[in-house]
Amino acid sequence: MARDLTGLSVVITGASSGIGRAAALAFARRGAHLTLAARRAELIEEVAHECRDLGARAVAVPTDVTDAAAVGHLAQAAQRAFGTIDVWINNAGTGVFGPYQDADIALHRRTVEVNLFGAMHGAYAVLPIFLRQGHGVLINNISLGGWAPSPFAAAYTASKFALRGFTASLRQELGDHPGIHVCGVFPAIIDTPGFEHGANVSGRRLNLGPLVYAPEDVAETFVSLVRWPRDEAAVGWPARAAQVAYAVAPGPTEHLMGVAMRRALRRAPPEPRREGALLQPIPQGRGVSGGWRERNGLPFSARRTSTALGVAALAGLALLLGTRAAARARS
Repeated sequence: MARDLTGLSVVITGASSGIGRAAALAFARRGAHLTLAARRAELIEEVAHECRDLGARAVAVPTDVTDAAAVGHLAQAAQRAFGTIDVWINNAGTGVFGPYQDADIALHRRTVEVNLFGAMHGAYAVLPIFLRQGHGVLINNISLGGWAPSPFAAAYTASKFALRGFTASLRQELGDHPGIHVCGVFPAIIDTPGFEHGANVSGRRLNLGPLVYAPEDVAETFVSLVRWPRDEAAVGWPARAAQVAYAVAPGPTEHLMGVAMRRALRRAPPEPRREGALLQPIPQGRGVSGGWRERNGLPFSARRTSTALGVAALAGLALLLGTRAAARARS
């Protein structure tokens, strides 16, 4: 793909807030042509207007990614507006937090439909276009939850593990087409309204902790993948730490993550259970940021955390978990 993004036709799902909104603005600043999709029609038109104010061409197409026909219409709209599609970003995502059995099965089903089938619908709509023109970049926004299981997010983890496998499988299928790239992005914890849009049936207030990254960090990763495509990209060293830990010692990693989350939930203050925006859009959560960093007194991205600290953490975690795994194997 060209390093100059001017005039590239880019489709972004989940573009009304959070990472998707940040990505729309990032590509708009570089002169891309944007087709923006989300359920909230008025809000994605607002995002499209912001992109046009930056000098980009942009259209808004209200889309529910769980509807395959609607996603097909999204692809057609992008082609009508800009003649082709060069980049497709499957960014829409959601989740359910809390004990698996405490959430209605409809919420779990919706999580899988958005995170996995939404991306599958996007790929199904755009790959024939890529194949006809001989080039294109498909980016699936996955999660560190696609590298290591997240306790109290069982359906989310299931969908993200599956999405990583789906992404890798497509990459293998398209090996004879060097102009077509399939990329997976694995963000650490990102400060977006997505936590407000997700369901929380735990009865406890979420606290994302200090290592929270900005949506713009993920948006810039999307941009870099269009310029220099690669198979997988992490956003934040905690994502890589989770990958290494689960690869080296899956049992101890699961144990430690489970213990840590259960302890955090016991200490968290109570909060009413909510379904968020899973089944119906909600008016809350319209911006790029979710405000978590400000509430935790950290008005900056964790990307400013020392790279050396991240490397040391990765090495130490791998050594600790490897030692524990070896000890268990001997016992």
